[in-house]
Amino acid sequence: MRYDGAPLRRTHIMAALRRAGFLSVADLSAQLGVSPMTIRRDLRRLADNGEVLLVHGGASLPPGGAGGPGYTSRALSHADAKRKIGVAAARLVQPGDTIGVDSGTTAAEAAHALPEDFDGCVITHSVPVLAHMLSRPKSRVIGIGGELLHDNQALVGFAALDLVRRMRVRLLFLGASAVDERGAYVRSEVELSAKHALMDIADEVVLLADTSKLTASAPVLVCGFDRIDTLVVDGPLPDAAATAARRTGTRVLTA
Repeated sequence: MRYDGAPLRRTHIMAALRRAGFLSVADLSAQLGVSPMTIRRDLRRLADNGEVLLVHGGASLPPGGAGGPGYTSRALSHADAKRKIGVAAARLVQPGDTIGVDSGTTAAEAAHALPEDFDGCVITHSVPVLAHMLSRPKSRVIGIGGELLHDNQALVGFAALDLVRRMRVRLLFLGASAVDERGAYVRSEVELSAKHALMDIADEVVLLADTSKLTASAPVLVCGFDRIDTLVVDGPLPDAAATAARRTGTRVLTA
């Protein structure tokens, strides 16, 4: 559907940003059926009114906006590294694959980097990923339902777990808040159940982490390197983490 009227386009842009937190110019151009130049003009108008924050390649809600400042601020942090990691991760996907995409801003970049003609299936509990996949009609998308976790913009809970257990994915793109030689960590135990359920149905677990995660701290251990088949990063690992990866046979790919 084309949105030729500027006010209607800008209304759609704001609604989409409230769902996703961040959208690229390319995403919005595809969704609205207009040129990237037209989208940039709309975004400048919205930015002038203080409704959006212009960032490299697209726009997000300003801090404190309705899209969730926690998720949005994380999406903007190390954004270039996350995009590179997403592109490298998407290269692992084969035509017709069934893949799982975890919550988190780096995992979302893997979905953004999928080929336009990807005709496989994406299984996810990430609200931003679900919103993005609206622009990919060739892909089958299965949303895992549950209670909305606002900070991560993800759906979690028993409903999600019951559905996941009946599925299988070849690749799971897993997110984390921190990584060290002991494994991957998140900020809260509420994130664990969905991550573990997705890991259990995956033929291959692919952890996506920019180098800032290698010096970050988070309290809840998700898994050790023995559960991680592939780690995609944008720089070298610290010696202890590199040793752990070699010991467990974890493949390390540098974006």
